[in-house]
Amino acid sequence: MTCVTKNNKYTKTHAPIVEALKKAYENPTYQFHIPGHTKGSGALPEFKQLIGRKALAVDTTDEFDNLGTLHPATGPIKEAQELAAKAFGAKKTFFLLNGSTAGNLALAMGLTKKGQKIITNRNCHRSVLTGMIISGAEPLWLVPERFEDWGIWGNVNPERIEELLKNHNDVSMVWITNPTYEGVVSDIKSISVICKRYNVPLIVDEAHACLWNFNDHLPTSALKLGADAVVHSLHKTGGSMSQSSMLHISENSILDVDAVEKALKLLHTTSPSLMLLASLDAARANLESPRGRKQLQRAILNAKYLRSEIDKMEHIHQLKPDFGYKTDVTKVFIKADGLSGKRLESILEIDFNIEVESASDAGLLLLSNIGNKRSDIQYLVDCLKKIDQTNYSDICYLENKKHMPMLTPIIKMNLREAYYSAKETIPKSQAIGRISAEIIAECPPGIAVLLPGELITESHMPYLTDYEFIEVIK
Repeated sequence: MTCVTKNNKYTKTHAPIVEALKKAYENPTYQFHIPGHTKGSGALPEFKQLIGRKALAVDTTDEFDNLGTLHPATGPIKEAQELAAKAFGAKKTFFLLNGSTAGNLALAMGLTKKGQKIITNRNCHRSVLTGMIISGAEPLWLVPERFEDWGIWGNVNPERIEELLKNHNDVSMVWITNPTYEGVVSDIKSISVICKRYNVPLIVDEAHACLWNFNDHLPTSALKLGADAVVHSLHKTGGSMSQSSMLHISENSILDVDAVEKALKLLHTTSPSLMLLASLDAARANLESPRGRKQLQRAILNAKYLRSEIDKMEHIHQLKPDFGYKTDVTKVFIKADGLSGKRLESILEIDFNIEVESASDAGLLLLSNIGNKRSDIQYLVDCLKKIDQTNYSDICYLENKKHMPMLTPIIKMNLREAYYSAKETIPKSQAIGRISAEIIAECPPGIAVLLPGELITESHMPYLTDYEFIEVIK
């Protein structure tokens, strides 16, 4: 495939899985293998009409049509992963199906054992906890800064990590989420230096930052700052299809790469979707191309324009790096005076047909994506101006409901022991004082309200208004 540069010259953009899938489509075979819809012939006509004949025709899995295999990586899939590693600055890159969750599970399963300690932040994704349930590792909780006025978690203090490493000699890894869901960036360089001093590997769940390596106006990826492994959700902001992500192992990583790969093989489906794998290949190729870099630059300029317009408003405010931390400019977290984030979200959706990334108690998150046009942002600005000048009431304050978990867990049992203990399901009204036996973490952003082994307290109740029953230790 080719793309046009400013000088009207054509530059080759190589995407091996995309090219192999295109060749297979153009040279159809008689199919006597999975998937059973047989290039769409066996699909519901209404579904086929909705997504298109071609989409079903290229819905296949590995091993067929010279498309290569995922485990072990061969052919176009192997080449695509090598190109991705080069693009992101990694020693080795694995394509992930089932999102970054698969990468987090493999890291925990392949690299940690029962009883080992993992230093991780309270606002980690639920998949990190699931990985520890599988391996038997236990979290040492790192509580980040709290931005109380915004109702969100902030950056991680490197000194707190060093304090935990000094006090615990059985730490197997430090596992940090960076940036936060709302775009707050921690000092990964300093954290990396500390980890190397204690000879402990650093894992960074960088799911929301796959764009950083492709523009100098964005923060620096942890792959360049000393992390041993990084997970990227290309489907979130990088342009790939939902459920597709990447796991990168850094050039100087001290991790056992073979153990990670074996864990991935256990966790992955044996019938990987070539459409999802091709979308990862295509996303990488696009981000590296002049067209993709132009799209990313536009997303950054759009975000800066949105932020500058919000600064002119009287009652709507944006989260800015005013407290000594950094932010990803493309993630715009806003709040409105007198309105909860959920109420502001409903106004945008019902009155203006705008859907946002997420909303919590204080505010909501807007993403300036590589696919957004300036006209999209202009419409959003116009709508926010109307809200800013209108006296909306806040009905959500009457609900006594909270959405962003801001609690430090009181742990009574380790994750794995609690998860596999005898359980019973009881009415929520009877749960205070009992020990949780399940993970409750609503997406987005997937931060745990309760985890197995945690004492249930009165403080949890506002986060559980949608639950009638809770699973507890019997």
